[in-house]
Amino acid sequence: MKKLALIPLVAACLSMPLAAQTADPVAEVEAQGDRTARVSQQIWDWAELGFLENRSSGLLQDELQSEGFKVEAGIADIPTAFLAEWGEGGPIIAILAEYDALPGISQTAAPTRQQSEHGAGHACGHNLFAGGSLTAAIAVKRWLEKTGTPGRIRLYGTPAEEGGSGKVYMTRAGLFDDVDVALHWHAADENSAAARTSLANRSAKFRFRGISAHAAGAPERGRSALDGVEAMNMMVNMMREHTSMDTRIHYVITEGGSAPNVIPDFAEVFYYVRHSDAAEVQALWTRLEATAKGAAMGTGTEVEWEVIHGNNPLLVNETLARAMDRKLRSLGGIEYTAEERAWAEEISKSFGENAEPLEEAAKVQPYAKTLGYGSTDVGDVSWATPTVGVRTATWVPGTSAHSWQAVAASGHSIGHKGAQLAAKALTLMAAELFTNQEMRKAARAEFDAARGEDYEYVSLLGDRDPPLDYRQ
Repeated sequence: MKKLALIPLVAACLSMPLAAQTADPVAEVEAQGDRTARVSQQIWDWAELGFLENRSSGLLQDELQSEGFKVEAGIADIPTAFLAEWGEGGPIIAILAEYDALPGISQTAAPTRQQSEHGAGHACGHNLFAGGSLTAAIAVKRWLEKTGTPGRIRLYGTPAEEGGSGKVYMTRAGLFDDVDVALHWHAADENSAAARTSLANRSAKFRFRGISAHAAGAPERGRSALDGVEAMNMMVNMMREHTSMDTRIHYVITEGGSAPNVIPDFAEVFYYVRHSDAAEVQALWTRLEATAKGAAMGTGTEVEWEVIHGNNPLLVNETLARAMDRKLRSLGGIEYTAEERAWAEEISKSFGENAEPLEEAAKVQPYAKTLGYGSTDVGDVSWATPTVGVRTATWVPGTSAHSWQAVAASGHSIGHKGAQLAAKALTLMAAELFTNQEMRKAARAEFDAARGEDYEYVSLLGDRDPPLDYRQ
């Protein structure tokens, strides 16, 4: 069995030019370990929110320019988005980089829960995503240069993944149309290159307007905007009973008034709707809008809404996913030092019965085609060009994304190690794609078949401009 597993790797090597065979892409990544840690940690320290990542985006652009990349900033009408390219001729391989943090969660890199004054944190590890992707892009550039392999490596700086859909505007602008293959990765609590799909989603802020009055002295004169929000929420919660299994609906009341004795004339609720099928999201959305209209009618208020973001589900490409799985298995998982293990053990205590053995970080999970219940704007990229990703154990096994434990590990050496592993997998994958025309053809054929002959790209956020102030 082991000999058979080596056949695809041997065949791929034989298809490479001699210089490409003798160069070591992994060594190029290892030589940049300090860069990965430095950049990842700096972006972790800044923890900038979506569309506001000015310093994080600027740091990445500076690093790339210093390596000879040509950088175009402000693409797709987003100030913090950019495209960096090096090379000429040959195929175009893209690597994605994210760098936005999440609001309402902050933490130090300590293994016990602590609060900081920052108010935002990298609870999804996008600081690592940025550092690892940066290192991979530079490693691929150096490999192309040393081997004389024709081709162009691009790094796309993609802001506001968390609820801002930065990549959707870039996809809508056609910025991935000439890309042969796009590569991405994500922080996780395990190592996996499974062909993992995602849920399509759409979000909006529903804004109710009523009439203010004294809540005790003249209640008959008032019309509560908060009543409108609560009526909508009640109807949506009843609607959940009559939706399919893959449906996910969640909300937060972002504005509900300031004082109990003042009938609020303005209230706002922020909704997310998700499903594995984009068409079902659109159908659910029609029902959601109906609840808003009904709530306004029943409470004597008015309502309007603004779509904030929308992502298509990720279109998996098993030709590429199986190749990425081979790359990851050739590298192995994450090995902790004694200090890192002690730190991880403290984190693990916070999980209680849900704690996973720390040894899981050293393993690579079995390959499978699975449905992920999160959403990502990588989904839209995957409908524009064949796309593949990998997940590495940047967090302690058992860690959930969007948690303080994820923030802590994302600012720790364990996170940096995971980013380095991801950079190696991306670099190996890119090297094979540049030299293996048959793999590129097979991936494109699978991609074209999955989309269908009559496919037309439709953005779930419509034709709106980027909501650059959605986090302000």
